[in-house]
Amino acid sequence: MKRRRTRTAMAAGALLAAVAGGPGAAAAAWETPLPYQPTCPGAGQMYPVTSEYDYLSRMMPHHEDAITAARELRRSGRPEMRQLGQSIVTTQTAEVGEMKGWLERWYPGSPAPSPRGTTMPDLSGLSGDQLDRTFLRSMIPHHMMAIMMSQQLLMHGEAQHAEVAGFARKVRDDQRAEVRTMWRYLTQWFGEQNLPCLPRGPGMPMPGMTPGPPGPLPGEGSRSWLQ
Repeated sequence: MKRRRTRTAMAAGALLAAVAGGPGAAAAAWETPLPYQPTCPGAGQMYPVTSEYDYLSRMMPHHEDAITAARELRRSGRPEMRQLGQSIVTTQTAEVGEMKGWLERWYPGSPAPSPRGTTMPDLSGLSGDQLDRTFLRSMIPHHMMAIMMSQQLLMHGEAQHAEVAGFARKVRDDQRAEVRTMWRYLTQWFGEQNLPCLPRGPGMPMPGMTPGPPGPLPGEGSRSWLQ
């Protein structure tokens, strides 16, 4: 278990670097620290993916959590946010259907997926800038959890079916692109200078990240890591 947790934390650190820097950046995860907040409200710690079933049974409610939050963006005054919300709802609703079908086909009789607690705040009472900013700051770590879970599945060779491996790659890559878009919105509209809180690996800070209050990214200024 200790070895698996170490590998999980290493995968998480590499993925964070890849999101920040794009292709090839994961190799520099240890040399280029990223800021992070030790506490990520609602996200808690991320547990290692132990099997294909574990991945699917956790990703399915994770997606449903995102869908519920993204539907609230129909009330946003920004067309970009309404489009982002609709894209998340459409894409992840279809993916939930895929996962449900695979679980029923390949793992009949297994426990039904159930959330370990929501990782998104209740957005129903928010509007205007408060709605948009809260969504962006919450959905970035939410997406990062999905990215890291997907990379764990792939790196550990836990996928038993080619369909699930392809699915995990798509989730990883699509949500990485959305993280870049959401962070760009935060910087452009709200002047954010630091990454939102990020999920933690099991029982330890993630390699490639600096404990303590978040600070600017190395080379910050042009924020070219998102361009």
